[in-house]
Amino acid sequence: MRSIYTSDDHEAFRKSVRQFLLTEVAPHAEEWEEARRIPREVYRKMGEAGFLGILFPESLGGAGASIFHALAFLEELPRSRMGGFVGAVSVQEFIATGALWNHGTEEQQRRWLVPSIEGRMVGAIAISEPDAGSDVAAIRTTARRDGDSFVLDGAKTWITNGVEADFIVVAAKTDKDAGAGGISLLVVDGDAPGLTRTKLRKMGWHCSDTAELVFEGVRVPASNLLGEENEGFLLIMDTFALERIVAAATSIGSVQFCLEETLGYMASRQAFGRPLSKFQALRHRLADLFAELEAVRQLTYHAAWLWQEGEEATPEAAMAKLLASELSKRAADECLQFYGGFGTVEEYPMARLYRDARFGTIVAGTSEIMREIVAKTAIDGVRFARRPSREKASAAPQAPAPEEPAPSSAAVEAAPAAAETPQAPPPPAAPEAPAAAPPVPVAVPTSARELFASLPLRLRTDRTAGWRATFHFTFKDVDESDWTVVIDGERCATRAGHVGTPDCVVTTTEKTYLAIEAGTQSPETAFLLGKVKVSNIAAMTRFVKAFRKAGR
Repeated sequence: MRSIYTSDDHEAFRKSVRQFLLTEVAPHAEEWEEARRIPREVYRKMGEAGFLGILFPESLGGAGASIFHALAFLEELPRSRMGGFVGAVSVQEFIATGALWNHGTEEQQRRWLVPSIEGRMVGAIAISEPDAGSDVAAIRTTARRDGDSFVLDGAKTWITNGVEADFIVVAAKTDKDAGAGGISLLVVDGDAPGLTRTKLRKMGWHCSDTAELVFEGVRVPASNLLGEENEGFLLIMDTFALERIVAAATSIGSVQFCLEETLGYMASRQAFGRPLSKFQALRHRLADLFAELEAVRQLTYHAAWLWQEGEEATPEAAMAKLLASELSKRAADECLQFYGGFGTVEEYPMARLYRDARFGTIVAGTSEIMREIVAKTAIDGVRFARRPSREKASAAPQAPAPEEPAPSSAAVEAAPAAAETPQAPPPPAAPEAPAAAPPVPVAVPTSARELFASLPLRLRTDRTAGWRATFHFTFKDVDESDWTVVIDGERCATRAGHVGTPDCVVTTTEKTYLAIEAGTQSPETAFLLGKVKVSNIAAMTRFVKAFRKAGR
């Protein structure tokens, strides 16, 4: 069906992708699945055809096309007849290289991104670990600074393209005590000494290599750091909306291909003197699948449009990924049933389609995580950060701007100045000479009153210059439950009670928040479990980074 988001140009591009897949890829499906490997030559051919740099600018060898050209490409990929090929290529083009484009230096882009667009290099991104999948903040792989290098130790698993990759974007802890605020992204060459790569054998996605990686004293030049040190978590979050739109689009293409193959079989297969496609019970089940396919396609296109416009697309991308991947799994099951026993044998496409579809609800965030993101927005009223433009991200990678406008001057004036906080007045401005002296450590707070008294003393003015915001805290388990924090440039004021119009409302318990302050509770886990409710994630993320850790 036609869409308001696409034009004849998109459809022409779609046809060129389909023709390439039907002539250069699909005929080799059985061979590549059996070998459990995608030949490197096909990447070079895709690069020459202009298929590996759809979103990247022409200055880097890309096509400079729109997100809807990318969706046309992604929807056609399942015609390769290999879910593993779909996964490997989409990771190569949209996920592993995303951080390089958005946050890489010109030298990093020249070294890794340009060859990827040309198909001369294959990339991977390594975040998941044996004990940390969806909980990114819980990763244990470390990168210790040693002179002009980082020393990388740890393990990663479920890494698509992990064995074939010429380079791997690795998420590692550069500050082990900072939770999500201590993660950095490093680009590791595939032949780096100390890196061991092992291919995992899977029930499906056979041609795509999925690897377990072990890093043992791997030295990575500091020049391989993407973005700023300890800002990796924000860089990862920045890629998630696109990753889920990509996953939704490939699931849509899988359903489309699955239905077309099934219709062809049902038209040729007869029972009781007529084609299977003429039986009402089967026709209506197919009709439901077609209707759901078009509904989720348009939702995905809307999420893609929001992403392209620079709008916040996190909930829509999660909805699209959830519904599309679940539909793909169900459609494969339904269509296999229409094939009957023939659907279970390898000579027909359904056996592989059935196996491969099962991966969709796991990769790029499980269905359970997608549902929780949707619940946070629809039920808890949480707002996620608006995706910054590449120019803004490059100019200020350390602190994304809050989603809401800064509070009015009246709101700031309504809150007391820092000196009016009786528990902990802010120190007078230090003279220029001793300004470089290290700050005086502040004890880890043991109560809400101590917590808010300590904030003015822990303010990192290098991160709050020009920022004005008001925060309302509510602790549900203590009598002195309501608190206000106002950040006004290089000043921080706190007081009991709620004052002014908040940019962010935080609801939790004193016990939970103090545990986060003490480092015994992961803030990300507390958020996902509903122990902490935040109305504006963008503002809260900046708030957390605006203060030194207690005890330091």
